[in-house]
Formats: sequence, C-alpha cells, structure tokens
Amino acid sequence: MTTIAARMPFAGPRLRPPCNLTASRPGPRRAGLAVVSAAAGGPPPTVLVTGAGGRTGQIVYKKLKERADQFVGRGLVRTEESKAKIGGAADVFVGDIRDPASIAPAIDGIDALIILTSAVPKMKPGFDPSKGGRPEFYFEDGSYPEQVDWIGQKNQIDAAKSIGVKQVVLVGSMGGTDVNHPLNKLGNANILVWKRKAEQYLADSGLPYTIIRAGGLQDKDGGVRELLVGKDDEILKTETKTIARADVAEVCLQALLFEEARFKAFDLASKPEGEGVPTTDFRALFSQVNSRF
Repeated sequence: MTTIAARMPFAGPRLRPPCNLTASRPGPRRAGLAVVSAAAGGPPPTVLVTGAGGRTGQIVYKKLKERADQFVGRGLVRTEESKAKIGGAADVFVGDIRDPASIAPAIDGIDALIILTSAVPKMKPGFDPSKGGRPEFYFEDGSYPEQVDWIGQKNQIDAAKSIGVKQVVLVGSMGGTDVNHPLNKLGNANILVWKRKAEQYLADSGLPYTIIRAGGLQDKDGGVRELLVGKDDEILKTETKTIARADVAEVCLQALLFEEARFKAFDLASKPEGEGVPTTDFRALFSQVNSRF
C-alpha cells in the first residue's frame, strides 16, 4: 500500500459552463442517435460501454445486447477474467483506459460511447467492526482517481473525438459540488473532484454529451420507480438520493434515443418503490433538464 498526499486538481477559478456551447434556440425537434440511424435505413449504431465488467456496466452491456434491433453493443473491460465474467464474446475488448493505444481497437468504428469506468477504493485490512471506529480505505498503485477518473476518462473522450463519435454518455456521481464531501476523503484521493474535471473536459470537447450524476447506487430491480432529475446536488438535501443500477443503465440507453438528452448534465435519483409512478416517458424526463453542466 502506498499513501500519497492529497492533491487538488484545480487551482484558481471554479468550474465554468461549457465554453463551446451557446444558448439553445427554438427549432425543430430532432431524434436521437439510434432513431436517426433507423430512419435513414442504416444499421443500428455501434455503442461501446467501458467499465463493462462493473456492476452497472454489466447491466448496460446486457441491455445493449438484448436490443440488437436498436444497438450493436460492445464492451471494454480491464482483464480477461472480467471478459469471461460477462460471457467472453468477441465484442468484448480488453484494454487499459490509462493507455490510449490499448483502447483504440474498442473505440474504432463506434457511433456512441457510454463511460462507466471508475476508480474503486479498497478497505485496509485489519478493520474490526466490533471495536468501533471506521474502516480506512486506499487505492492500489496506478489506480488512483487521478489516473482512472481523470486521465482514463480523458483518454476515452479524446479517442471518441478523434473518430467523430456522435454522442458520449458519462456516468458520474452526485456530490461533486462539495470538495469536502466524504467520498473525497476515501484514500485521501479526491475522487469526486477528479470525476468533475473529466465531466468538464467532456462538456468542453465539442462532442454531443449526456452527463449523468447518479445518486447512491443500489442493486435492485429497475423500471419500478419514479425517476428524479436535478442539478447542483440539490437532490442530496432530500430523502430521495438513491437509485437502482438498473435504472441508471436504462437512462444511459434512453439518452441515445432522444435529442432532449444531448448537451445536458443532471443528477439522477428515484422515489422509493411504491411511491409515485414508474418512469416510462424518458423524453419527458430529459425535457425537465435545462442544465448543460
């Protein structure tokens, strides 16, 4: 284990709105990526999900494969073990997002990119809950948020831009407006700050984007709750600040279907199951969002 001093990736002005975007103007409603492809009589768009071996990434990859009439799905994982875990198909690539050359084969020829990679903290050994106190966490060498959530995501965005990808969906986390958020203290690594920097980079890239800042992730069934969107971590001040991974995965795919999701960033959570009406109209959901960062 290696301990490093906390280092803030920013010095100076606070995050700014995307500098390459102007205020939206009224105009004809346009369809999303998959709808345009189908209307043009072409094949479904090829969509790569990175972090496909993770708990949310696996769900996205499965949904892409189940909807072969809408999408040609691909996955990117870190290891052969992860590839085998999700079926080992030829459309699952193994690569290291910290190394641009290693992810080039997976990126080549895609129409859209869904980024679900993230640094993962590990608990230091020796913690005994019976003795009270809190566990301590660390990140493995080479897998700190700076390297994974910033450099790794930047590499993916640069690769997508180099081939003219038509849309990037980036899944982040709520809490990024508060540098003192407890998640930033895990491993003394400022994970939310580095995530936020990658989000800003995407928003400034010129690529059509959708940034989804998910609430606390739960391993529960999707499609049975009313989804909530917000901005600037306002949802964190409420009692409804969690969401099922399956619902996050569904929103990722739906963002490729509706123009209303493009060039937008939003927080995402849900009401408890049994409260409200389960969300089925995603165009209406995305239309509630007016924030671009």
